[in-house]
Amino acid sequence: MTKNSLNHLKTALCLLPPLLLAVFFYLHFETQVSIFSPICRCATSQPVDADVVDRLRASSTFLPLKTRAGASAGRLLCLAAPSRRDGTKNSYALAWRDALPHGATLLPGLAFVSETAYDHVNIWHGLSSLVPFASWHERGGCRARPARWALFHHGEVRTATSAWLATLAEATTGVKVAIETFVERPGPVCFEEAVVFRANVAGMNNERLLRAADFMRCKARAHCRIIAGNPADSSALRVTLLFRRGGRAFKDEAAVERVFRKECARVGVAGCVLTAAHANGNMTFCDQVRLLSGTDVLVSAHGAQMTNLLFMDRNSSVMELYPMGWKERAGGGQYVFRWMAGWAGMRHEGVVVGRHARRRPVPGLPRHIQLLEEQADRAR
Repeated sequence: MTKNSLNHLKTALCLLPPLLLAVFFYLHFETQVSIFSPICRCATSQPVDADVVDRLRASSTFLPLKTRAGASAGRLLCLAAPSRRDGTKNSYALAWRDALPHGATLLPGLAFVSETAYDHVNIWHGLSSLVPFASWHERGGCRARPARWALFHHGEVRTATSAWLATLAEATTGVKVAIETFVERPGPVCFEEAVVFRANVAGMNNERLLRAADFMRCKARAHCRIIAGNPADSSALRVTLLFRRGGRAFKDEAAVERVFRKECARVGVAGCVLTAAHANGNMTFCDQVRLLSGTDVLVSAHGAQMTNLLFMDRNSSVMELYPMGWKERAGGGQYVFRWMAGWAGMRHEGVVVGRHARRRPVPGLPRHIQLLEEQADRAR
């Protein structure tokens, strides 16, 4: 055996003990894992104690709908809503998914829950409730779509909304509106997911309101396959005279239309096109979207039909006509369309019409709008 071979043998003998020790520890570790891992698996797969579940169910306390709550911390929203006439009989609770209240029905999907002092039939009232949901939906990338809606007015169940609002909600969210009636549910109803708004547009800043209005306008036009703009003559002023029925309607609509056509003809701009229409007639939702999408100046008496101003482009103008005595008797309600025009990015001017009505000029208002408003007193 050569000298080099002896050196290699000595080196191998020196490395043998550490290698044997490493093999020993490896086999020992594998043995311990094989012994204890079944115990760990069994421990984690044990069901929750039935007594704990019963206690959690019993701890679900139903509170009046007017009571505000913070974040649910992973719990589900459950509603007990048997009454359409007495909101004090309806209540809610937050419960864990594995310990829902006795007799509760779990409904899958996302629910939009609206509790408001306004109703859900008047289109302006309903729109003020819809805007925060549209904003939340848009800010989430339009991924979360509601499987159902739960509507409450002063805590009372509401099972319907107007066709106009239902169509706008469908256009905004991409799914048809399904309203939970709570009639066929013998006990409480729990939602797999829920988004709740109770303050309508209150608390939304101007930027968020403008963004929501732009989003809803765009979705409504897409739903109705409308391309906005005025390709025929982009310089022409497009004025829409929107009539209404019932209270605050004009007694002589033909005379009103003649006045505005005369003024439209003398406005010092490159053309003026006047369109007269009845919002309460046979116009469909898409008819109204199409009409207002092609409007630069909306002229109308105060009323829910003015909610259609949502479909006008930003920086359009709104002239709202009030009857005599309106400012003294209407209270805060007289300002709702001024507010709406503000958060939709439009100019607004209110005019009281009547024999003795007087108006004050508004600084900075375009001259062609001032000329139209100077004739508003004749429109009775």
